[in-house]
Amino acid sequence: MTGFAYLAALLVSLGAMALIDARWRLAFWRAPGAAALAVGAGTALLLAWDVVGIGFGVFFRGDSAWATGLVIAPELPIEEPVFLVFLCYLALVSVLGAERVLRARERA
Repeated sequence: MTGFAYLAALLVSLGAMALIDARWRLAFWRAPGAAALAVGAGTALLLAWDVVGIGFGVFFRGDSAWATGLVIAPELPIEEPVFLVFLCYLALVSVLGAERVLRARERA
């Protein structure tokens, strides 16, 4: 069961990020198309970066009791795209949240 711990943690974190997003209507709950484009483009770019790194032998999949062991391509575990989606979503929510806080401070 520990083989799915990392993937489960990523999915729970994505869910928590979605709750934060929904509560303050920062990204997907404010502009779903733009948010999907931003997260999708960022994920695609970082995934391409990973593929290039794997091709050059810079990135490789390590063994871990916490990972599933499932790969979608050589040296590319199933957790990697999920992590990249989380990373892009986190960046988007963080930037939009910071902008909102700064705007509120300017008004006060």
